[in-house]
Amino acid sequence: MPKLYEYFGLIVMFYSNEHEPVHVHGKFQGRESRAEIILLNGVVHEIVYTAVAGRAPLDNNELRYFQELVAAKADEIVAKWIDFFVLHKSVSPERITKRLK
Repeated sequence: MPKLYEYFGLIVMFYSNEHEPVHVHGKFQGRESRAEIILLNGVVHEIVYTAVAGRAPLDNNELRYFQELVAAKADEIVAKWIDFFVLHKSVSPERITKRLK
């Protein structure tokens, strides 16, 4: 379960048994949402946020942080996805302590 980022208490991660499409999970105190990064010709085209079945979704403030982080780091998330799932490299977590906006 590779942790990618910690952003004001929000944990952004992959599950180690994930599948395509490229996506990350945002977790905060038992709540969880998902961000799917849609690529078009290798470029981030859209990010779609959804709830995770069986889990309470992130609340509005938590979701805002999640959206902020994923939008700012989408290209990096895709690179980490390739490193982890395709090239089988480890990824290092990053703690972000300043607002990205």
